[in-house]
Amino acid sequence: MVPRRKTFNNGYLSFFRGFLRHPALIGSVIPSSPFLERRIVEVGDIAHSRSVVELGPGTGGTTRAILRALPRRARLLAIEISPDFVNYLKAFPDPRLDVYLGRAEHIRKALQTLGQPRPDVVVSGIPFSTMPAEVGRKIIREIWDCLIPGGLFVAYQLMNTVAFLEPLLLGDPHVQLELLNVPPLRVYSWCKPVLYSTPATTERKIFHAPSVAHPPA
Repeated sequence: MVPRRKTFNNGYLSFFRGFLRHPALIGSVIPSSPFLERRIVEVGDIAHSRSVVELGPGTGGTTRAILRALPRRARLLAIEISPDFVNYLKAFPDPRLDVYLGRAEHIRKALQTLGQPRPDVVVSGIPFSTMPAEVGRKIIREIWDCLIPGGLFVAYQLMNTVAFLEPLLLGDPHVQLELLNVPPLRVYSWCKPVLYSTPATTERKIFHAPSVAHPPA
């Protein structure tokens, strides 16, 4: 078993290297706090989810929090642009986790490649404020198209850019502020309207399968 101190040090070094390589795509040089992770899990209703996509997981602090809350038969797809982070995440000993090396706007391709169903939750830690507006709008449109009716889009951000990129598509967000994080971040969430239901469309339903707790690596 890898000692916890060694795992933490390796994770922090991987996070710092990834920040140096892709500073515009990482919101902070400091990983998310447990308080922020807990809030994201609660806002995303992860405990009742069947399929979750995480964009920009970094070294997996939020990923671990999602896995701890995720039901036993659910699945998590982590999409990460940094090879260092991807290699670190692939070492996680949890069969519910799939890791995909690619960009956030390739969410549809990642789902198809790994045979994952349409998500009922998409969690994003990528900083929309540091990317070109058209790229941000494209990511949001891809997320919205992939979500099932009734699905949730959750974005934790330093700036409020994400709320103004596609307001007609997303509508008004629900916003919470997590002060116990460095820096303090806003947690935005939107629910995709349930407009219709066909045999080919799966609506979000409460999923009561038991969750399984996994100790930190």
